[in-house]
Amino acid sequence: MIDVRLLRADPEAVRAGLARRHDPVVLEQLDEAIVLDVRTRELTAERDQLRARVNDLSKQVGALRREGRVDEAVARQDESRALGEDEQRLAADAEDVGDRLRGLLLRIPNLIHPDVPDGRSDEDNPVVTGPVGLPAEYPEHQRVPHWEIGTELGILDTERAIKISGSMFAMTRGLGATLGRALCQLALDRNADAFEEIRPPSLVTTATLTATGQLPKFADDVFAVERDDLWCIPTAEVPLTSIYGDEILDAADLPVRLMAFSPCFRREAGAPGRDTRGLLRSHEFDKVELVAITTSEQAPALLDEILARAEGTIAALELPYRIIAICAGDLGQSHHRQYDIEVFAPGADRWLEVSSVSWFSDYQGRRANVRVRRRSADGALAKGTEIAHTLNGSALAVPRVWAAIVENHRQPDGSVRLPTALHPYLRGATTIQPRSRS
Repeated sequence: MIDVRLLRADPEAVRAGLARRHDPVVLEQLDEAIVLDVRTRELTAERDQLRARVNDLSKQVGALRREGRVDEAVARQDESRALGEDEQRLAADAEDVGDRLRGLLLRIPNLIHPDVPDGRSDEDNPVVTGPVGLPAEYPEHQRVPHWEIGTELGILDTERAIKISGSMFAMTRGLGATLGRALCQLALDRNADAFEEIRPPSLVTTATLTATGQLPKFADDVFAVERDDLWCIPTAEVPLTSIYGDEILDAADLPVRLMAFSPCFRREAGAPGRDTRGLLRSHEFDKVELVAITTSEQAPALLDEILARAEGTIAALELPYRIIAICAGDLGQSHHRQYDIEVFAPGADRWLEVSSVSWFSDYQGRRANVRVRRRSADGALAKGTEIAHTLNGSALAVPRVWAAIVENHRQPDGSVRLPTALHPYLRGATTIQPRSRS
C-alpha cells in the first residue's frame, strides 16, 4: 500500500500520480482515504486527551483518599468512570475508522514511476526492444496452431484433461511433458548463479496473499480452500515475497535474490471464451519465478538485471520476441514499473506475453512489513528502519513458451525441432516426431 504519511504531507502529488492511471474510482477512493485519515487522527487525539484526564483523575482519587477526603475521592472516581466510558467509545470509533482506512488503502494502487509511459490501455504500450528474430514471413507448415500440432504429435491431450478436471485445464504427454519440465530446469539453471532456489508451499494464508496485492481486490481470480482459510498461489511471487514478512533485514545483506519453480493456479475470472484453446490460458500451469528484495537504491539495477535474464532465456530458445513497456493505464495495482516480454506464435498468429518483470517500490514491502535497517559509515546498525523494495519477474512460464516452440520450430514433415539449449534436459531427444500412422 502507499504510505499514509505521504497522503498527509502531499495529497496533491499523490492525486497527480494516481490520476495517470485514468481510473476515476481510484481518485474517489483517494479522497475517501484522506477524509478517513483525518477523522482517525481526530478521534485518536480526543481519545488520548480523555485517557490523560482519566489518568490524572485516578491520581487525584488516590491522593484524596490518603488525605481522608472520601466524598471528593468518590466524586472524582465517578467522573473518571464516566470519562472512561467515553474513552472506550472513542477508542472503538477510532479503531472502526482506522479499519475502514486500511481496507481502502489495500485497494488503492501503487504510485507510478515517472518514467512509465503515459497511456490508457494495452494498446498504448510501446515496444522498447525488437522485434528480435521475427522472420519476414512464415511458411505454411508453421502457420498451424499448437493445439492442433500437439494433438497430432500426441504431446497435448486437452480432451482428457477436461474429462478429469473440467474446462481450462490442459495435460501434456510424452515429450510434451518432458519439454515443459526441461523449460523449467533451463530457467532454474540459468539463474542459479545469483538466485537462491526455494521450494515454497503452494497454499498460503490470507495475510500472505494480501501482502502482494492479490487480496482483497482480486479475490475472484484466485482459488480458495475455504475450509482451511488457505489460497492456491497464482505465482511463486506470493510466498517468496512474504518469506521475510514482519522481519527487519540488514541492508548489508541486500539484495536478497530468490527463485522458485511452482505450479500456479488462476481462476481467470471473466476470461472464459477468450484465449482458452490449447495452452494460451489455463487454470493451472508451471512457472519459474525470480524475486528480489532490495533497498530503494538497488531496485532500478535489479529491474534491469531480471529483465535481461528473462530476455536471455527467451533468446536462447530461438524464439522471435519483443519487449514492451507497460503504460500507466495498463499497470497492475501493485506495480511501480513493468516490462513484458512477448513471443510471436505463428500458428495462433499473435504476440503472446511470456514474462512480466516488475518493480513494486515499497508497496508490497509495506503490506508484508518487510523492513530494512541500514548501517552507518563505521558499520554500526542505525536506529531507524525503512520499508524494503520488491521486484519480481517470470524467468519462464511454461504454457505459452511451449506453444511458441511448437509453432515456431515446426518442420515441413510435421516434426518439431527442439532448441539446442534444451537438449541436456531431454534425455537425448532433439526433435518430436509425428506418430506412426500404420
